[in-house]
Amino acid sequence: MRADPAGVLTGAHFLDGDFASGEGAMAAGCRFVAGYPITPSTEVVERIAHRFPSMGGTFIQMEDELASMAAVVGASWTGTKSMTVTSGPGFSLMMENIGLAAMMETPCVVVNVQRGGPSTGLPTMVGQADVMQARWGSHGDYEVIALCPQSPQEAFDLTIDAFNLSEVYRVPVLLMMDECVGHMTEKVVIPEADGIEVVPRQLTRKSPAEYLPYEVNGDPVSEFARAGDGYRFHTTGLTHDERGYPVMSSECQETCVRRLLDKILDHVDEIVRFEEEGLEEAEVVVVAFGITARVARMAIEMVRREGVKVGFLRLITLWPFPEKEIRRLAHRVQGFVVPEINYGQMVLEVERCAGGRAAAVSVPHGGGSVHDPTVIARAIREAAK
Repeated sequence: MRADPAGVLTGAHFLDGDFASGEGAMAAGCRFVAGYPITPSTEVVERIAHRFPSMGGTFIQMEDELASMAAVVGASWTGTKSMTVTSGPGFSLMMENIGLAAMMETPCVVVNVQRGGPSTGLPTMVGQADVMQARWGSHGDYEVIALCPQSPQEAFDLTIDAFNLSEVYRVPVLLMMDECVGHMTEKVVIPEADGIEVVPRQLTRKSPAEYLPYEVNGDPVSEFARAGDGYRFHTTGLTHDERGYPVMSSECQETCVRRLLDKILDHVDEIVRFEEEGLEEAEVVVVAFGITARVARMAIEMVRREGVKVGFLRLITLWPFPEKEIRRLAHRVQGFVVPEINYGQMVLEVERCAGGRAAAVSVPHGGGSVHDPTVIARAIREAAK
């Protein structure tokens, strides 16, 4: 299916990452957004609120982030593509309802423009310390998909991807932008509507008498029915059977929750995306994401001129983590260098997947600014010795 032209602002534009993400959401078919203003993400919904009236979309400023996420979950069950936008403290408040969305298998998108923390932290300055929270923030066992752009162009492209993935796997998808990308203005090329592929809501073709909201027939992703279309169903955050009715037993828990995991884990190869460069002869590999990936490229060029054999692995999909690629590289490189704007989060995933076969060197930064590329370059030289 191709995009609705009403939501596509075709052409070349100079946009910041926040505006570009908003344009991506509208191009993907998003027509409901609920949010609460918070720096540095507010511009995403400012853009959407300005443009929604021309395409019949609805933006609601809610009283807080808890209500925003709840509204998005409810709107999605009407069949409407829905999204919310937040930053640090608001992301924390949304976690309970993100877990609810995972349990109810609600397709939706959450954009988190990361800033320095914890607590109120640095509201107007960059951070990348929410990436573990994205994976583990709500309680219990579940899987999410999280994407991370490095530019305004990718903020546009990956927001569309986030909506498409949410529809395919019936799961909340997180776009983990950072303040630098969110507030960076660059050229963004938006294609014609017929050049944008969007995944529509996959509605059941069964009659109301035949339909079960969580029935699985070979595919772990259940068919969807909209509230109000005459289907009788029950959906809840409780452990539930295929009817959606609560069943308090370990057997039902195994069936219900195992499927929440498997529908992502069984499709990791189709979901995971990364960019690799110069890995064939690399002795050291830099692993980075978001704005830090752009700074890391500068460091890589410095040390390559000195003859250091260094490769680059840029994470586009943060979750699921690209375990297979890290394990493959760990068999033949000396080590990994992981710069990130936190005190060491994703480096732990690299270390876990390397399994002791190659070192994982953290290059932490507390936030408020990006790395000095010479610091990353120094870490690469040390890892190559």
